[in-house]
Amino acid sequence: MHKIVSSVVLTALAGSLALAYPAHAASPKVQAATVKEAPLRAHLAFLASDAVEGRGTGQRGGELTVTYLETQAAAIGLQPANQGSFRQPVKIAGVRALPQKSNLGLVAGGQALPLQFGSDWVWGPGDAKADHTLDAEMVFVGYGISAPEEGWDDFKGQDFKGKVLVMMVNDPKPTTAEPKRFNGEGLTYYGRWTYKLEEAARQGAAGVLLIHTDASASYGWSVVQNSWAAAERFQLAEGKLGTGLQGWMTDATARKLFAAAGQDLDQLRAAAEDKNFKPVVLNARVKGEARAEVRTLNEFNVAGVVPGTDPKLKDELVVYSAHWDHMGKQGTEGDTIFNGAVDNASGTAALLAMAQEAVRNPAKRSQMFLWVAAEEQGLLGSAAYAAKPLWPLEKTVANLNLDSLNFVGLVKDVSTPGSERTDLGAMAAATAKSMGMVIAPSKPDLGGGYFRSDHFSFAKAGVPAFSVGQGHDWVKDVEASSAKRKAYGARYHQANDEYDPNWDLSGMVQQAQFTLNLGRMVADAPKAPVWKAGDPFGKARTASK
Repeated sequence: MHKIVSSVVLTALAGSLALAYPAHAASPKVQAATVKEAPLRAHLAFLASDAVEGRGTGQRGGELTVTYLETQAAAIGLQPANQGSFRQPVKIAGVRALPQKSNLGLVAGGQALPLQFGSDWVWGPGDAKADHTLDAEMVFVGYGISAPEEGWDDFKGQDFKGKVLVMMVNDPKPTTAEPKRFNGEGLTYYGRWTYKLEEAARQGAAGVLLIHTDASASYGWSVVQNSWAAAERFQLAEGKLGTGLQGWMTDATARKLFAAAGQDLDQLRAAAEDKNFKPVVLNARVKGEARAEVRTLNEFNVAGVVPGTDPKLKDELVVYSAHWDHMGKQGTEGDTIFNGAVDNASGTAALLAMAQEAVRNPAKRSQMFLWVAAEEQGLLGSAAYAAKPLWPLEKTVANLNLDSLNFVGLVKDVSTPGSERTDLGAMAAATAKSMGMVIAPSKPDLGGGYFRSDHFSFAKAGVPAFSVGQGHDWVKDVEASSAKRKAYGARYHQANDEYDPNWDLSGMVQQAQFTLNLGRMVADAPKAPVWKAGDPFGKARTASK
């Protein structure tokens, strides 16, 4: 456990005073917007300390973090973004399935299947309601995708009200005739399980069950089991809610279900690879009562604005974002605090250091620094912001997100996956060149990384957006630096993701500086960036105009 010591507290407080009382008052027109390591390190040390208890959603540490962020935002000189407040409430529901108080089951071919919650299937409510009674017909809908730009519709206009949809995860596979369909080797958002749940709700279904395989999900059943069977899950408690029932089943369970229903799962999987596939009604039902423990709470996004200087362009906005939350306190023995130093005290601290410079150096367009809640619970804070933005989305020209920054050292490159979807790609390349850097070579997005961080909530709403990632071309000690970065994989989402005062933060400052420089380029540009022709997320932008 990372013990907080007086030096850390004093460093953080000293940084706070430095922000509140700048040593000199140079003209914003002359002073360069240079991100400083000292405030970044001070914020990082505090936010990753035991004092804020891992910044957990719905926990005391989360409230302490929000208080720290809003006081720092005020000290820096940011303007409150929400009618005089830095806080934006995010109403969240915490849900925990109660299988011992439920009698939910699957009936196929007239026979009840013997199923064990956790090992065979998992489920819970998607609409923040504690009790559901179901007697619903099951329908296999292949990948469960409706993608007009791909000429793909697994639903074929049928009515699914009151049905429970059974879906595969991932995308239809590319073929020799169509090697680029659904982004070829890369995953599109249509392949993400979160999309499947959303689409089931749009289809008016009563529920949805996803079929798990290690290959299609890119992780083992234990990941699903740990997230759904024992832990409290969080979801938005207002706005567009999910279906009454959401869940997963193992591949073995699915095979038993389909066989008992008189179907061959492998044959149906093969049929679902064709765009002419039609939904298949199964001789099976979901029957019984599903009960869950549900609580509602308010978390908070924190947002501050640097007003623009141009009489016309100041009505437009560039948003810098980072999620402040991590896993909080878990368990009762050993190290119970998941400090989340890299993920994402680093991005949270970087935004504070960047905001300090932006206040001293305002741009033509306005700039917002947005710390979002509950990213670890499914991008909930950023989704809530996109649903009820504090600045009109049609006037929001870009979002640059920071999540898990470089704690190793200086690099020659910077990663900008997804920037190529919009004009931000060319602007990022120009920014990198001005700093003596290059853009890291792109790779197929096999795991759907573009859809797993907070920028995606903005992209879905039509705002050009991406996350600025770490580079990997180290300036010095290449072998040692690579090993240090690789070793972090074992600390990811573990209790030992802790701050080390010996860290070389030059790479973190570099990444923050790149992001601020790029944002400034966007904020001062005559024209706002736009989506590349044909990109599906550009449609939302067009619709909002």
